[in-house]
Amino acid sequence: MYSESDLQAAVDAKVLTPEAAMAFRSHIASVRSAPAADEESFRLITGFNDIFVSIAAIILLMAVGWIGASIHPALGGAFVAGSAWFLAEYFTRKRRMALPSIVLVLAFSGGVFATMVGFLFEHGEAIFGQHLGHTLGAILFGTIALVTAAATWAHWKRFMVPITVAAGTAALAATAVALVLSITGMPEQPDALVMSLVLTAGIGVFALAMWWDRSDRVRQTRRSDVAFWLHLLAAPMIAHPIFHLLGVTEGNDIGSGAAVMVVAIYVLFGLIALAIDRRALLVSALAYVLFALTQLFREFGAVELNVALTAFVIGSALLLLSAFWQNARAVVVGMLPDNLANQLPATTRVAQA
Repeated sequence: MYSESDLQAAVDAKVLTPEAAMAFRSHIASVRSAPAADEESFRLITGFNDIFVSIAAIILLMAVGWIGASIHPALGGAFVAGSAWFLAEYFTRKRRMALPSIVLVLAFSGGVFATMVGFLFEHGEAIFGQHLGHTLGAILFGTIALVTAAATWAHWKRFMVPITVAAGTAALAATAVALVLSITGMPEQPDALVMSLVLTAGIGVFALAMWWDRSDRVRQTRRSDVAFWLHLLAAPMIAHPIFHLLGVTEGNDIGSGAAVMVVAIYVLFGLIALAIDRRALLVSALAYVLFALTQLFREFGAVELNVALTAFVIGSALLLLSAFWQNARAVVVGMLPDNLANQLPATTRVAQA
């Protein structure tokens, strides 16, 4: 499988002419009845060898982590991070394998984070005393997240794997949340404050994703892949806090008013997804709208078939939306002001041109 960034790289290397690449894109768009920009293409695997190498890498990383942790808690993460970087020198930098690169990025970031957590677990009491307190704990967590973000940035500069930006952004978001908590202190009921901070951070990640998207409106470079992972990170950070604050995540039955509000928010997410040509928000909020519709059908008396009716309605709606995505998106974008529409990913007509 070749991504748009691979095709553009072939043009940059003069393996393909720009005309040949555009003709290929037009041919694929005509076959699929959709331009490549609307497909949200990203390279996950290039072949079964990606899966094979990923499994082998995971086994090796688990082994070195186990060996390191048996020596010292901090060495488990350090061994994983070092091994992931070493493996990336070949499988990412030379072989450009997609899935192993993703696995190695996550292993490296997690290893750096686990190294500092392991050191704190082993020596934290001797350094800071038995009781850290909420403020000091938040500062330490923010510092660990910030160092992880810096290490992830170094990994990005070396290997340029698109998911790396999302991993580093997640670490920066955690740093910001921890910093605010260290300043404000932890209230007696911290859920509302934490969720509000996560929501704010999610909106910031979403804005960053749109910045990357705006720089490649026809989605033909690596920047579009970076935006994809950022949208995938931002979506749960936005959806989960909103529905948590509405009481949907508590597991109890919600009233019909709250259920209608959940459905209305999901419709709003759908309009945003159409405008920005990204489906992550719809996927992240899917479980909540399924729960809300189930409650609505139960309120109207369809107790025995409420789950089946919910699945039928949502499944049909999403399939119809997928089938007519380009048409629906053209309508939504057409209603926006021109100065805003020109900042969004290209519509069908522009992408095919």
